Amino acid sequence: MLGFLRANGSFLASEVSVDLGTANTLIYVKGRGIVLNEPSVVALDSDSRDILAVGLEAKKMLGRTPAGIVAVRPLKDGVIADFEVTEKMLRDFLKRVLRNRLMPVRPKVLISVPSGITEVEKRAVRDSAESAGAKQVYLVPEPMAAAIGVGLPVEMPTGNMVIDIGGGTTEIAVIALSGIVSDTSIRVGGDEIDEAIVQFLKKDYNIMIGEPTAELVKMTIGSAYPTGEEQEMEVKGRDIVSGIPKTVSINSMEVREAIQEPIAAVVDAVRQALEHTPPELASDIVDRGIVMTGGGALLKGLDALLRENTNLPINVDEEPLTCVVRGTGRILDDPDKYRGVLALSGRG
Repeated sequence: MLGFLRANGSFLASEVSVDLGTANTLIYVKGRGIVLNEPSVVALDSDSRDILAVGLEAKKMLGRTPAGIVAVRPLKDGVIADFEVTEKMLRDFLKRVLRNRLMPVRPKVLISVPSGITEVEKRAVRDSAESAGAKQVYLVPEPMAAAIGVGLPVEMPTGNMVIDIGGGTTEIAVIALSGIVSDTSIRVGGDEIDEAIVQFLKKDYNIMIGEPTAELVKMTIGSAYPTGEEQEMEVKGRDIVSGIPKTVSINSMEVREAIQEPIAAVVDAVRQALEHTPPELASDIVDRGIVMTGGGALLKGLDALLRENTNLPINVDEEPLTCVVRGTGRILDDPDKYRGVLALSGRG
């Protein structure tokens, strides 16, 4: 496995790691750090299926495309929903980060994946990356990468618990001795929270909004727990009855009520993971607390809600969006230290 990362005792410049997320894709290149952070969105010609834009430029088109152009997110619930588009997106991203090389290379790639995906879904990730130009592909579970990214001593016998909330999945894992002792993976994340906001406005205000607007509402006034200061904002959309553009004013209390179902699913999953944790490791978690990573960790009040429901310290990483890709980067940087992690995540 170490041959994946070393050649003649030195690191290869063409080694990259990828956090292939439902919402965003981040890429780390050995020796250069995080070189790409783009939305996992692709704009296509609906007839020829030719790529028109990838990443941020494509995300700007969501809900705004004319006839003949479609903006899609090729990953859903943390796994590949459209193999062909994912391959094209990955090819574009890899070409960007390796564009300064004097000669074309087929990079060796380490990709983080949800811990709960099937072997078929793992194969789809590997095949997609290989089709995009990767020479070899290795996989690592997202919660393991997140734990390494925040600096937890995953190789030690002490228990470490991580909650990684992404766009399509929530991964909860207890880690010790470079392995996942117990894990819970649910296909609930930021996307489900956005969809709950869309349905709330549709039901209570007879107004249709798009995914970008729902995300903006979540980031601006969304909260999982009362924060002490209720906020309001105006939301623009289309009236369902008249079809005419309409503006309504909503408050954070309404949004909190609207997203209660997906938030409750996350809380229940954390409780379930704790119930399955061996007693000795559970005592470590009482002392060390739980670390929250992923974009979902940015939702206001979620740490307070989990703290109330578990009576455990909840710590949110300073940069939760980059935890996973930082972790995969550390694996590239120090393969000897993370030998056990790689051995568990390589191609079988």
